[in-house]
Amino acid sequence: MAEQDGSAVRDEVAAARRIVVKVGSSSLTTAAGGLDADRVDALVDVLAKVLDGGGKGDGGRDGDRKGGDGKGGDGKGGANGKEIVLVSSGAIAAGLAPLGLDRRPRDLARQQAAASVGQGLLVARYTASFARYGRRVGQVLLTTDDTSRRGHYRNATRTLDQLLAMGALPIVNENDTVATDEIRFGDNDRLAALVAHLVRADLLVLLSDVDGLYDGDPRTPGTSRIDEVRGPRDLDGVSIGSAGRSGVGTGGMVTKVEAARIATAAGVPVVLTSASRAGDALLGRHTGTFFHRTGRRSANRLLWLAHASAPRGALTLDDGAVRAVVERRTSLLPAGIAAVEGEFTAGDPVELRDTEGRPVARGLVNFDAKEIPQLIGRSTRDLARELGPAYEREVVHRDDLVVLD
Repeated sequence: MAEQDGSAVRDEVAAARRIVVKVGSSSLTTAAGGLDADRVDALVDVLAKVLDGGGKGDGGRDGDRKGGDGKGGDGKGGANGKEIVLVSSGAIAAGLAPLGLDRRPRDLARQQAAASVGQGLLVARYTASFARYGRRVGQVLLTTDDTSRRGHYRNATRTLDQLLAMGALPIVNENDTVATDEIRFGDNDRLAALVAHLVRADLLVLLSDVDGLYDGDPRTPGTSRIDEVRGPRDLDGVSIGSAGRSGVGTGGMVTKVEAARIATAAGVPVVLTSASRAGDALLGRHTGTFFHRTGRRSANRLLWLAHASAPRGALTLDDGAVRAVVERRTSLLPAGIAAVEGEFTAGDPVELRDTEGRPVARGLVNFDAKEIPQLIGRSTRDLARELGPAYEREVVHRDDLVVLD
């Protein structure tokens, strides 16, 4: 594992202008599962100081509050040109106590009910807390459909950009009240990585209840924090636990490392540290684990398709179609399909597999699942002649397709 190049890393982090900060449920709630106003205020104190050019980075409350004079919402980000997008978990956790629940429910219906109650409480607390600094916030709730469908993707980008341009701080959360499988998205860790890509962030900061990534269980004597990760090989042999500590969230170190992998592959460096060290992380001080970017920055929305969306079905491709899609990056035509699996509608994400069942790509399908059997192995010309011109098209267009690594 690489040694921390302190000055270079600190300079890169300190120079970041547009920053996505993700905070998990365990950093915002009490032991009983309710929203902890003091912890929310402490986080807001840090973020406001960073935006206002403060350098203390200790999360304390030392009288720097501006009061609700509106000066922060001038459409220019922070006084030092910085902008922050906050991805905040905590809706379900915040809704537990008001509904008389003493722990996170396992069934989806009660999770969604708790999210419905808790999301309003969460945003209200943030609104009041940021108002102490004259800053406005805007709520943005996303599901994976918003990240993979072209129109939704553009709308999400436009909304976030406009909020930042108008001086409001976007607070992003998964829309747990309508999500199904997505409700286990990883306590928003992957969502934060994808939001960082969506807003073209310079830095992603993942806040946890642990001060970085360790080479073992941090509670075990003899384990050490990993200061710097330059690529996947730096984590060879590292045991990464999957469970969070608090029981009020869904994330753990596995989802945070996965989020770091997604973000760095998209050209966004990542700092992973504890919520109590948020100020140090945002100011470029030596704290937590720094993940170097491994890929180039790209505006390709299909990063979302590869990492955010759960496939609704699968198409098995013959060998020729696999070569065409993977090597030549062509569209998938009906003639190359060997089998179909699952229930989906046009526009849904599907997995493309080879004849051995290995995933090779993902794409947005142009037909309903029930239509696919009559298309299998046939040319578009024959289909158009028999079924009409609407069938003379690709099953998955190359612009809606991403090849998996």
